[in-house]
Amino acid sequence: MGEGAEELGKILMKSFLYALTQQDELPDTILCYNGGAKLTCEGSESLEDLKDLAARGVEILTCGTCLNFYGITEKLQVGSVTNMYDIVERMSSADRVIKP
Repeated sequence: MGEGAEELGKILMKSFLYALTQQDELPDTILCYNGGAKLTCEGSESLEDLKDLAARGVEILTCGTCLNFYGITEKLQVGSVTNMYDIVERMSSADRVIKP
């Protein structure tokens, strides 16, 4: 989505994840890393949308190094923890990668 104001980025990400919940064809996996790790944790405004996607079969994976860096490992609320090797492998082998 590019770079810009942090507040606008949060609004756009929330809208993107909500829009995903409204699609007939869902992604197989959502990979959350860097600041995106916060999306899967307690207090995230997108948590309900991510839980909805997970309940509908979308695998939600969050970078463990990122969770540790932000000190939020214990706040993970949806999906499971992964590592950068797995993230790279999944992105490299995916038929299609969508990046908001």
